[in-house]
Amino acid sequence: MVKVSNLSLPLDHTEDDLKRLAAKELKVSAKQILSLDILKKSVDARKKQAVHFVYTVAVSLADERAFPSYELPKAPAVRLAKRCCRPVVIGAGPAGLFAALTLAEAGLNPTLVERGADVESRTRAVERFWKDGILSPLTNVQFGEGGAGTFSDGKLNTGTKDIRQRKILETFVACGAPHEILYLAKPHIGTDVLRKVIQSLRERIISLGGTVKFGHRVCDFIWENGALCEVVCETESGMVSIPADCAVLAIGHSARDTFSLLVERNVVLSQKPFSVGVRIEHLQRMVDAAQYGSFAGHPALPAADYKLSAHLPNGRSVYTFCMCPGGEVVAAASEEGGVCTNGMSLHARAEKNANSAVLVNVTPSDFESDHPLSGVTLQRTLEQAAYRLGGETYRAPAQCFADFATGRKTCSFGAVSPTYRPGVTGANLREILPEFVGESLIQGIRLFDRKLAGFAAPDAVLTGVEARSSSPVRIERNELLLSSRPGIYPCGEGAGYAGGILSAAVDGIRVAEAILEQKA
Repeated sequence: MVKVSNLSLPLDHTEDDLKRLAAKELKVSAKQILSLDILKKSVDARKKQAVHFVYTVAVSLADERAFPSYELPKAPAVRLAKRCCRPVVIGAGPAGLFAALTLAEAGLNPTLVERGADVESRTRAVERFWKDGILSPLTNVQFGEGGAGTFSDGKLNTGTKDIRQRKILETFVACGAPHEILYLAKPHIGTDVLRKVIQSLRERIISLGGTVKFGHRVCDFIWENGALCEVVCETESGMVSIPADCAVLAIGHSARDTFSLLVERNVVLSQKPFSVGVRIEHLQRMVDAAQYGSFAGHPALPAADYKLSAHLPNGRSVYTFCMCPGGEVVAAASEEGGVCTNGMSLHARAEKNANSAVLVNVTPSDFESDHPLSGVTLQRTLEQAAYRLGGETYRAPAQCFADFATGRKTCSFGAVSPTYRPGVTGANLREILPEFVGESLIQGIRLFDRKLAGFAAPDAVLTGVEARSSSPVRIERNELLLSSRPGIYPCGEGAGYAGGILSAAVDGIRVAEAILEQKA
């Protein structure tokens, strides 16, 4: 195979056009190309008068002797060993699922435990919350099979390169994800498709000898003679003890009770910077026009997205995060008496509004104390304040940007209708946000308007609060990926080592490999 990059074609090109351009770049006849696989496809909209696609392809030629071969890297080999206990993986988000899958593929028959429900039951519980405001603390947008990313846009792009990424994408495709995620520059699955993929991934783990247990909330760890021996779980039927000499902690960024347990059990946790802010909504057609110019609405173009950031004179950073084209803002609470937001898109990204988090960085110097869970306290304080401001019914406080900039309560909305369910209450979000957050958001949104026209539109809707974009703690681990207590392997986004579906899945595989290597 021969890799060919930077192939530029107009929006209305054909497959034959791509093949001919690849042949031209290789200085061969198109007839010599036996097959062509798209490795990457992106939209170049930097020049609004000439929006086009850019491809990277892998080409198989009749005679490749003059060309270097292209092969995707493979994960390092691991050695297997006999074990006295099955590994326990705690948490069925992307880190936990891929840790469990890797261990199952190696023949170690892992036990995967998850406090929430399977994805089918979880979807029903979440829909009930969004419709009626009835929250289940154990099964919600944060907890349950698939993790927090299940009710999101299902983005699979990451800023890091890792040899395991291709394996993850291929696994998703084998489990039902669209083939295009293997080559799109900004791949996404969409929450509707992702739920089906997760079910298939669970079935694959089970078929390889793994066990999956839902409704199991980890409430203790038992060590004897300096070694982990049990993981204790709370279930509807009572306490259950699972023998374990190693446990993967893929608990997610909202497992606050587990963070507290770890502190009590002398597992070293440290404070970690994170971010807080709001969700902002615009009409998707405005984003399309700003990004694509006169090409907006072309049937070959996807719903436009954006990624914006700014460093302010006050030393703060403001940036957009988890942008959801053609999506909706969702209720993402996991604790009673708190409101937090997230964004979600279906695979088609066809809804009227676009939304994104707009966040301001928070550092440990902003926390009230040096306790490792002080960041959690800040998150909880903001979410409880949003709950009260929204009317104490899980409705979210929302505000037009023009009112936010002047500190006025919003009484009515304009062309942009809030999508958050179970509904919003017009409010003044400045009342509950720290002053530095409110002022930074105003400055940042106005700066973003210079890059994306309309971003600071008076009727853009801000819905609060968003405080769970990343974990507020890091569960410390050493070069062997072990925590300060024997047998505990912190993993993924909740432990502070990932920042999205793909990077969390990569970390899950890395931890599984570490277990296999260290026990061989």
